[in-house]
Amino acid sequence: MNASRILLVDDDVDILRILEDNLNLDGYLVTAVSTGKDAEDSFSRQEPDLVILDLTLPDIDGIQICLSIREKSDVPIIMLTARDRIPDKVLGLETGADDYMVKPFDYLELAARVKACLRRRRPMPADAEMLTLGDLEIDISQNMVRKRGERIRLTQRQFTLLVLLARNAGRVLNRQAIRSALWPDGELYRDSRAIDVHIQHLRSKLEDNPAEPRFIKTIQGVGYMLSVSGPT
Repeated sequence: MNASRILLVDDDVDILRILEDNLNLDGYLVTAVSTGKDAEDSFSRQEPDLVILDLTLPDIDGIQICLSIREKSDVPIIMLTARDRIPDKVLGLETGADDYMVKPFDYLELAARVKACLRRRRPMPADAEMLTLGDLEIDISQNMVRKRGERIRLTQRQFTLLVLLARNAGRVLNRQAIRSALWPDGELYRDSRAIDVHIQHLRSKLEDNPAEPRFIKTIQGVGYMLSVSGPT
């Protein structure tokens, strides 16, 4: 199997070197850059399998880089930052990041999250199912979603969440069930708004009117449910 390509972006030279060395030792092909401009150029040239992105860069804010990547790709993005406030974490998720780690962090935890993101991105076997709900088609073998024949780009977390809801269409899923599916293998995410943010993203992409969702429904005090009929 070919080694996964990782774009590593951080303006702290020491952190950049340590992470690059460890990721290389783990068998990844790493491109390490320290500015937003270099990150954008490297992403366009190499199309990495995963991006590890520092939130604070000297020239272009990491949020802007994340938004730029999301306009053209659903590649997994793990955001790194020294900011530990919940609003900053939510902002990172709202701009399209799949995961969020606060410095200082343990490399083993980052490595586990890298593996989890790449595993979710790996295509399923060719005989994996196709889910159809109304005008929505979810091709699990290709990690692809179409609404009325038009492809909809989702991040891996969003895709995982949608598949979970679709496989349980008509049933209410509580937050614990959703959290376990989005952050498996002992991955911890203590911010309760993280699930809500991913739901909001799905609604913005799937609902005809996200302000009045008819497809992804909130069951107050319990969790979320996907309509059996799908978006219409």
